[in-house]
Amino acid sequence: MATTIILIQLLIVLALIFIGARVGGIGLGIYGMVGVFILVFLFGLKPGNIPLDVMLIIVSVITATAALQAAGGLDYLVGLAARFLRKHPDHITYYGPLTTWLFCLVAGTAHTSYSLLPIISEIATKSKIRPERPMTVATIAASLGITGSPMSAATAAVISTDLLGGQGIELKDILLVCIPASLIAILVSSFVQNRVGKELVDDPEYQRRVKEGLIDPNETLDVTEETGLAATNPQHKYAKRAVWAFLFGVFLVVLFGSVPSLRPSFTVDGELQRLSMPQTIEILMMSIAALILIVGKAHVGDAVKGNIFGAGMNAMVSIFGIAWMGDTFFNGNIEFFKNGIADIVTQYPFLFAIALFFMSIMLFSQAATVRTLYPLGMALGINPLALVAMFPAVNGYFFIPNYPTEVAAINFDRTGTTRIGKYVLNHSFQLSGFITTFVSIGVAYLIITFLY
Repeated sequence: MATTIILIQLLIVLALIFIGARVGGIGLGIYGMVGVFILVFLFGLKPGNIPLDVMLIIVSVITATAALQAAGGLDYLVGLAARFLRKHPDHITYYGPLTTWLFCLVAGTAHTSYSLLPIISEIATKSKIRPERPMTVATIAASLGITGSPMSAATAAVISTDLLGGQGIELKDILLVCIPASLIAILVSSFVQNRVGKELVDDPEYQRRVKEGLIDPNETLDVTEETGLAATNPQHKYAKRAVWAFLFGVFLVVLFGSVPSLRPSFTVDGELQRLSMPQTIEILMMSIAALILIVGKAHVGDAVKGNIFGAGMNAMVSIFGIAWMGDTFFNGNIEFFKNGIADIVTQYPFLFAIALFFMSIMLFSQAATVRTLYPLGMALGINPLALVAMFPAVNGYFFIPNYPTEVAAINFDRTGTTRIGKYVLNHSFQLSGFITTFVSIGVAYLIITFLY
């Protein structure tokens, strides 16, 4: 009887996740909260832990990033990246994804990729390189940048005090494991993708569009062409200062995360306690936001009007509802999971990575996936370092080609080589997605094996 009730609860949770994902926006958060209501008021489960640390970190980091956008800093960086990529068109399949990854790694959000994807597509098209090759890897690289970024909500969730932060895992561990793993994964994927598909001039869809006059086959790349705001644009002459202020904030986050002894300590009830990393990030990034606004001569009102701020607030609401529902369900039935699957998962940890992968497909959020399933992984006794190595598995939402970055990449590729197949799931992003997932987790396991 108890098992039947738990299965009913699980079906309700999955149904609400599906509905919330279909609605989009803050739908995940709203329907997640409906799930909390049902689990608590109808099934009598104790409410789980509210992911306050993660939500507050999202607010602080997104505020700083939105301030950078308002000051023209993001456009300034895009202009620099465009110039670099245009100087190396023959290596766009490697440099395009690496640039996108670096942007997302620093900013902590995949939304920075929207500015780079059209640049990558145009450089590839005019250089007669099949745009599908760099575009697919670059789209996946944006996600990998999040699972390794000191500024992302997903990393904040992992190192929060009620998750792996309470198990002795520090920010430096995430950076040391996930950054090299994702870098190698991107290079491997670029190498493979560079040999996939027909050459652009031989692609039937490209030939059709040329024949219909949609594409000029004689257009060539002008390396002096600028996209975005140039570094010398007087409209944002303070953008460079804003960028340096933001990078200073990133440096401080990495510094205090890598050297915990530098963080302030306080005596509480006779016990010496050090400032937690989530609190450190919150204090630093909100302060950096003020610094950016000052040195970048930006208006506060412009910061909240940008797409970065809106996307961040959507993420916060989504995590609030969906993570609380997941925590309520798993903690409310933790004995069932311990007795039923603990031995299997402990013996074969990769099974938990598969669970992370499929949950991310439903949640469309790395941070929400971490907050939903990592408490279960900890309760099942999985090694915290193994959970760090599995971190890239939360990037599985490429599997169904309806995530905004994938849709944008398809639309930006005017040659039609980046596409969704006849059967939907046979789309351009599958190969790069699976290669980067397998390679990054494999490399991460090697790192924790030999480094720790």
